[in-house]
Amino acid sequence: MLTERSENYSWQRPHLIKSKNKRIIIYFLVLAYLIFTFISLEIDPQRILLGLSRSQKYFADFFRPDFISRGESIMDGIIESLTMTYVATIFGIIISIPFAFGAAENISPKPIYFLSRAVIVISRSFQEVVIAIFFVVVIGFGPMAGVLTLTFSSIGFLAKLLAEEIEDIDWSQVEAVKATGASWPQLMTYAILPQILPRFIGLAVYRLDINFRASAVIGVVGAGGIGTTLNAAFDRYEFDSASAILIVMIAIVLLGELFSSFIRKKLK
Repeated sequence: MLTERSENYSWQRPHLIKSKNKRIIIYFLVLAYLIFTFISLEIDPQRILLGLSRSQKYFADFFRPDFISRGESIMDGIIESLTMTYVATIFGIIISIPFAFGAAENISPKPIYFLSRAVIVISRSFQEVVIAIFFVVVIGFGPMAGVLTLTFSSIGFLAKLLAEEIEDIDWSQVEAVKATGASWPQLMTYAILPQILPRFIGLAVYRLDINFRASAVIGVVGAGGIGTTLNAAFDRYEFDSASAILIVMIAIVLLGELFSSFIRKKLK
């Protein structure tokens, strides 16, 4: 009898909502809301068709990139973006380290922990474009606004992930160094930093890649970099020059990815 029951029984994943009627009602409400939002967006099929015709011209020009006519502007924009990326990443690393240690619950006093976490949350709450608009309004157009934007964004990113890495360290190593009578700076240097350094270097290289891509986006709102040149090319309908800019950006991101992979392999 027991064997027959076990043969007829098949395991089923338990439902989050056990009542079938409630599940049907929820599915219906989700579908109704989806239809409502689709209608409220007032999507115009004619505009979509017009956009498709424009995109055909753009993609046609994409395969005929013009590196010559705007070559100097493209080079200046790329150099400016790379400079912004490098400076912002360095500043972000330097500033994020104390906040990372302060946001690690296992080594930081509660007041410092909550203060550091608050700074990280504020930094991570805003997208780069929003931050860039603020700095452009405050200090004006140009790469300085871009550097401040990328630095501010890097602080939250690096500090949060590094704090989580510190919280996962092997505490027995810290206790072993502490037993020798080491001071707090010595504990940091010889017990904590060696455990988090490989991960931190990987995060720094990854953030360098993110900052370069973000520099193109924030340039659209006037925060310097290649994004300003790209936006100007689109405004003038110079799709061939825009294609040249995008190709250069793709090449740089690809080289950055190869460099990042090389660093990660070395760290392993």
